[in-house]
Amino acid sequence: MMAHTKDFQENLFQEIKGRIKETDQSVPVKRDDYFYYTRMEEGKQYPIYCRRKDSMETDEIVMLNVNQLAEGHEFCSVGGYAVSFDQELLAYPMDTVGRRKYTIYFKNLLTGETLLEIIPDTTPSLAWANDNQTLFYVKQHPQTLRFYQVYRHELGTDPSNDLLVYEEKDEEFNCYVFKTKSKKFIMIASHQTLSSEYRFLEADHPDGVFKIVSPREENHEYSVDHYKDHFYIRTNDQAKNFRLMKTPVDQTGKEHWRELIPHRTDVFLRGFELFKDHLVVSERKDGLTLMRIIPWKGGEEHELDFGEPTYAADFHANPKFDTPLLHYQYTSMTTPDSVYEYNMNTRKKKLLKQEEILGGFKPENYTTERLWAKAEDGVKIPLSIVYRKGLKKDGSNPLLLYGYGSYGHTMTADFDSQRLSLIDRGFVYAIAHIRGGGRRWEDIGTKRGNC
Repeated sequence: MMAHTKDFQENLFQEIKGRIKETDQSVPVKRDDYFYYTRMEEGKQYPIYCRRKDSMETDEIVMLNVNQLAEGHEFCSVGGYAVSFDQELLAYPMDTVGRRKYTIYFKNLLTGETLLEIIPDTTPSLAWANDNQTLFYVKQHPQTLRFYQVYRHELGTDPSNDLLVYEEKDEEFNCYVFKTKSKKFIMIASHQTLSSEYRFLEADHPDGVFKIVSPREENHEYSVDHYKDHFYIRTNDQAKNFRLMKTPVDQTGKEHWRELIPHRTDVFLRGFELFKDHLVVSERKDGLTLMRIIPWKGGEEHELDFGEPTYAADFHANPKFDTPLLHYQYTSMTTPDSVYEYNMNTRKKKLLKQEEILGGFKPENYTTERLWAKAEDGVKIPLSIVYRKGLKKDGSNPLLLYGYGSYGHTMTADFDSQRLSLIDRGFVYAIAHIRGGGRRWEDIGTKRGNC
């Protein structure tokens, strides 16, 4: 049935491929003494993970060239990496089978030597303790591949003797391990669809015992980060759209939680970032992401102005506490993926990088709008649309309408270069944000059936 479109299909493929810039580099992220970034080279399939000491003007240090690691394998996936507290050792999980069973390898970043020591049959979830010798990692169930066991490994010892520090026995839960932004705590997070639980351990004392932040409860979801003497907790306890709490590190029970950001029925609290002088919260209202900057000392708060009627935004890497600079990702249906630096004191923003779209793409040739459609029950559903500038809106244009929403997720108004082949041929492309109003909308949709 599609045979007569064979030539057109090939033309479309080459057109779409021709917009992709194969040689590219991510925005460098400063972590302590080094700038970390990822490169892609033309004709190469895999990323190259690099760093430079003190500034981007110093010599490049290639931590991992995955193209070289992939040689001799039909499949290769490096599931991220973790650098030790002193930044001298690298741990990286690699899968060369495609079964999502990883082997953890270690590399001395000062000498370039890959250690003989390996840990087989793991997941990509891992975190270093502050002694630069202890690594926490997660194993998966051999049949279901559920992330369910956390182990502690000491460099120079046999991995078969590693200590099991936590096992998630509830088959509905997965667990993973991470380090707080403060680098003070190792956290074990356990999650299922409607419930979560966190454990914490001081990263300076990896041989200690993990403590529970708040015991799991049915329909209670929460997440945790740390700053100074407090844990900061995003929770849906008595807050369907979530609220933000804080509690002393030595008093983590819910009776000690103090509210910072209250619950609101029309605003969904997506997440937060902690800085020395500012709290930044990411919220969603009517399908749009908002970022609100709140000074700790009680000064005037403000929202970040993104400058377009419909868009998508999220936090970029922000590893530093003592800085007024917020890094965030931004895109719209006419704006390729971008990373900005925003000074929370001066309210000035600077574009650090924007994805380059080849093939003569110019954002000024396109128009994006935000419209509303009324549902049967009267609820207004936001629509994000994009079309070629100059399009005559007389009802004769073809339209591709897309929508998805379940489990609290909603489609965002982001950029996709593949759509250009459609839009340049006269189509209007639209996204219906059918779950754009937070958990209340999700509950309504669940009763009526997911879309």
